[in-house]
Amino acid sequence: MWQQPQQGQQPQQQPNAAWQQPQQGGGTVQMPGQMAGQMPGGHGPGGDDDRTWALMAYVGQFLVGAIAPAIVFFGKGGSPFVRRHAAQGLNMGIAAIAVWFVFGLLSLAVDVLIWVPLLFTAAVMFYLVYAGRAANRGEFRRVPVVVAWPILK
Repeated sequence: MWQQPQQGQQPQQQPNAAWQQPQQGGGTVQMPGQMAGQMPGGHGPGGDDDRTWALMAYVGQFLVGAIAPAIVFFGKGGSPFVRRHAAQGLNMGIAAIAVWFVFGLLSLAVDVLIWVPLLFTAAVMFYLVYAGRAANRGEFRRVPVVVAWPILK
C-alpha cells in the first residue's frame, strides 16, 4: 500500500500495509470503509457482513422481487440491523405484489388504471435505491408507509 512521504523523502510502497495519514496528536487511524467504533473486519452491529445482507434485501428485488428480502429476513434476520432492513424491503415487495394484483385486475375493466402499478413501481425502485444506499453506509432510512406497508417488523 501507499504511505505518504515525509517532507524531502520519495514516496515508497510498503507491502501489506494500509494507507495512513500522518498522526497529529496521537489519534487513531480509521481504516478505509470502516465505520467509527467498529472493529476491523466488519464485525459488530452494522459491520461489513450485516451491511451486505441488508443491501441485498433491497438490490435483490431488482432481480427476483420479494423473494430476495424474504431470504434475507428468514435466513439472516439474527442481526437487528439486517432484520430491520429486510423487513422494510419485504414490506415493499409485498406492497408491490398487492398493487400489481389489484390494479392489474381493475385495469381489465378500466384501462387507465394500469398507470397506478406502473407509477407505484417507479416509486418502489426509487426507494429501493434510497434505502439500499443507507444500508450500505450502515444507516437506516425509513421508507414512506405508502410504499412500504407496515406488515412485518
